[in-house]
Amino acid sequence: MTTLDPADLRERAAAWFAEHGRRPDAVPSRSRAPGDYVAAAREQQRALYDAGLAGITWPTEYGGLGLDAGARRAFDEAARGYETFSDVFTIGFGMCGPVLLTLGTEEQRRRHLPPMLRADEVWCQLFSEPGAGSDLASLATAAVPDGTGWVVNGQKVWTTYAHHSDRGLLLARTDPDRPKHQGITMFVADMAADGVTTRPLRQATGDSEFNEVFLDDVHLGGDSVVGEVGGGWRAATLMLANERVALADNPIASPVTVEAVVALARRRGLAADPGVRRAIGEVYAAQQQVDLFARRIAGEVRVGKDPGPLASIGKLAAGRVAKRVAALALEIAGPDAVAWERGHDGGELWAYGELYAPSLSIAGGTEQIQRTILGERVLGLPREPQEGKDLPFRRTRRSS
Repeated sequence: MTTLDPADLRERAAAWFAEHGRRPDAVPSRSRAPGDYVAAAREQQRALYDAGLAGITWPTEYGGLGLDAGARRAFDEAARGYETFSDVFTIGFGMCGPVLLTLGTEEQRRRHLPPMLRADEVWCQLFSEPGAGSDLASLATAAVPDGTGWVVNGQKVWTTYAHHSDRGLLLARTDPDRPKHQGITMFVADMAADGVTTRPLRQATGDSEFNEVFLDDVHLGGDSVVGEVGGGWRAATLMLANERVALADNPIASPVTVEAVVALARRRGLAADPGVRRAIGEVYAAQQQVDLFARRIAGEVRVGKDPGPLASIGKLAAGRVAKRVAALALEIAGPDAVAWERGHDGGELWAYGELYAPSLSIAGGTEQIQRTILGERVLGLPREPQEGKDLPFRRTRRSS
């Protein structure tokens, strides 16, 4: 990797954000104008790429800067307080990109990574299905060879920003005669291809970034396979590990941050209240613990180490911190957090944060899944029974 003084990068990035960056309250609402929000995200990411401030740790041959983790932290520090649209790009930059860097062909890397970094292509993750969420290996979407490539039929769900995505990494079953973990393959899918239909799902927050995706006779080229045919579970495991790292690396993904809660307490004249000060101090300490742990995990990933169950610890802790911060904001805001005049002291923000925070304990694997991983891989507890694990998939109940 190229050696660069993080202070130099921090200075460059700080100057860029001071001139071009926007505060979160100055961007289109993703609830009321999701298309405008994604368009603003693309515009800013292209500007960052053109300014030489994108892909900090990605190899230079694929559009990145080839720098180290210290430079990445310096950039993050310079960007603090500005809108980075991380929710739009986390899947591409934190999950799809690393998988292509590890398992993709040289042609796939050169074709897809630079447009991904420049936001010419927004990516999504086509994994979960109505009958295969926690037990992802039970997925039933099928890919059948047709001589020139593959024909895919099936349904995916909870696909973030699928309706605004250009491409995605898709898991499909290519061999139903093998056990469920062994007959899966990962593909690059074109979200504009014939037969791909996306339907947004409305959430309690009013947002609709999740989607169900229908795949009806979708043709994928022979060069769309990522890794090996039948090697999809390895690719999925790699991607899910990167997902947990990405989510742990951004623990307070909603606008309700500890800094916002401190500002609220000051406006309410509660900054000197001993109980409020103690509560804020506790969530601040918890956030710092998560941030430091996330840096350790991210640093190991960037030098090629597998964080293993450490990623589950970070993911579990991050989700819990987010819920604690959102709950504290509601407590300090009081009745104004559940009924407010438009524009009055951020009431809408606190309500949004409370409704959004629980999703961070579900995305990337529920708390129950993370605890199972830790129980089995750290504590050495007996593995959960898995019905039909060694049977050919077509003989399992899920295949019917």
